[in-house]
Amino acid sequence: MSILEVKNISKSFDRIKVLKDISFTLDKGEVVSIIGSSGSGKTTLLRCLNFLEQPDSGIIKVNDEILFDSDDPSTLRESEIRKKRLHFGLVFQSFNLFPQYTALKNVMLARELLVKQLPAYKTSKKEIQDNIQKQAEELLIQMGLSDRMNNYPHQLSGGQCQRVAIARALALSPDILCFDEPTSALDPELTGEVLKVIKKLSEHNTTMIIVTHEMSFAKDVSNQVIFMDDGYIVERGTPDQVFNNPENERTKQFLAHFNQ
Repeated sequence: MSILEVKNISKSFDRIKVLKDISFTLDKGEVVSIIGSSGSGKTTLLRCLNFLEQPDSGIIKVNDEILFDSDDPSTLRESEIRKKRLHFGLVFQSFNLFPQYTALKNVMLARELLVKQLPAYKTSKKEIQDNIQKQAEELLIQMGLSDRMNNYPHQLSGGQCQRVAIARALALSPDILCFDEPTSALDPELTGEVLKVIKKLSEHNTTMIIVTHEMSFAKDVSNQVIFMDDGYIVERGTPDQVFNNPENERTKQFLAHFNQ
């Protein structure tokens, strides 16, 4: 059964159509890489999945639960947005860490804010806080940052900051982890350390959607690859199908640019 179903999603800004009838599915443990030129709609698609933008039309389902249906007003309430976002973890291009907090606090913060709403928080505050800190420490160790937990973002390299951002996204145990060009803000020598972390997550069956320009990486880690152009999904298939035997002429042109 698909963990994610996206049906006929469209999105416009003013009169410019950015997403046009987007549909795809993703199974649990799968990795889908989304490739395409700048302006093709890749980032907007991720933002719609994370409810940072509201689609104009379509349906989004996670674990067979309808999170968004443009024809059902009950799924459009602002009050439900925060709850819906818990299904998705998003790693941004530019880290988006809080500069006033340590790496450890950046990872802990989202869960701290969430549990404060629970009735048991007042009576079990210390125990809950200790568990949150322990989980955050384990995630940072997993990211290879055991000696950087108490460092602030300005004391970390770009690659280290992005690994903190990945740990933060994992802290709420999302169903699907999304990456928006996770290496685009990094120097070339730091790109490898972040891609290595993402590949390791894929080997542990983490369900992921990765918007990337790293073609060899997409070919290596993906179960399926989506090529977007001008707001459409132009081609979708296995890495072998898309990279080695593309059917669409636009896909061929795009890939030829990277193979030069």
